[in-house]
Amino acid sequence: MAVIRKENFGKLSDGRAVELYTLRNTKGTEVKVTTYGARLVSWRIMGKAAKFVDVVLGYEDAAAYEKDTTSMGGVVGRHANRIAGGKVVINGQEYQLDLNTGSRQQNHIHGGTKGFHNELWQAEEVYEGVKLTYHSNDGDAGYPGNMDVTVIYSLSNDNELSIQYEAVSDKDTICNLTNHAYFNLDGFESPSILDQKMQIFADKYTWADSESLPDGRILPVEGTPMDLRQPTAIGAHIDDDFDQLQMAHGYDHNWVLRDEPAMVEMKPGMFGYDPHCPIDYLKGGLKKAAYAESDKSGLTLTCYTTLPGIQFYAGNYLNGGLPGKKGVEFQRRSGFCLETQYFPNSLANPHFPQPIIKAGEKYQSQTVFVLWPKD
Repeated sequence: MAVIRKENFGKLSDGRAVELYTLRNTKGTEVKVTTYGARLVSWRIMGKAAKFVDVVLGYEDAAAYEKDTTSMGGVVGRHANRIAGGKVVINGQEYQLDLNTGSRQQNHIHGGTKGFHNELWQAEEVYEGVKLTYHSNDGDAGYPGNMDVTVIYSLSNDNELSIQYEAVSDKDTICNLTNHAYFNLDGFESPSILDQKMQIFADKYTWADSESLPDGRILPVEGTPMDLRQPTAIGAHIDDDFDQLQMAHGYDHNWVLRDEPAMVEMKPGMFGYDPHCPIDYLKGGLKKAAYAESDKSGLTLTCYTTLPGIQFYAGNYLNGGLPGKKGVEFQRRSGFCLETQYFPNSLANPHFPQPIIKAGEKYQSQTVFVLWPKD
């Protein structure tokens, strides 16, 4: 059972106090979460040579997070990722959402100016974790319906970090929540992720234009630099002469996850076989989404989710300028994101899974990250 500690994390510019919760399991692994934006601040685990490694990019206090423009560690919503023109149609009625991204600021991303990662949440301790809640008013960022959102972070003794999302609205609305943590398996102080390996359990991806908006095409990864079905160094093909990579300046795309349960491979010496790490991911509809590893730190990160897609973003637009933990300024490609989600721009593409919830209907999803030393 995780030991939970609460402490002050500073104040926002309007004087409101922000809290920091630390979850610690029996292995000494620690996760830190703040009430500002329900953000993941730190994930510290024992690495090689009995040294702890913090694999999450982040800042020292609430004031720095308030200045952040990269969604660092935050829970983003109501709709993660992009919506063309910020226009959505629900039950025949068109809604105009905030416009906050694009070459002419003509599109919508991550919930707009009232994105959940920029709001102060309420928190309470629960079994093995912390429950954060937020109320979004009807009309916030243009979205219909009063929405109550709950996010539960929990840390098990098997180094599983579970993020459970729930939401309910009094009007039909959109709900597509994710976490925007930046990971670096060599530690947040490491300047690059390019030598770390990434594997995505998907045979297809959604083609996106120069504004990172899918146009409806779902294409095979085979024969392209988007083929990450086997562990591949992130830097191996990130700058290839391929339209998707050139337009996005590297990996920043949605992969279509295989619709199959996440089977743990029970083989001697492999993850999941260890008797002190008995994990069953068949329950709850979780499927394997991504796997990353570092030869340098000897750490692996596996992602499981109930959602249909995952955005692998290689930190192409990180550019420093704002000191983070220990004064580190996070430069280009110093962290990667694994954003489990409904597909971007899905409302404009009806054949994509749709992130619409009915009034009174409960939205539920779960993503689990497992941080573990390589066998």
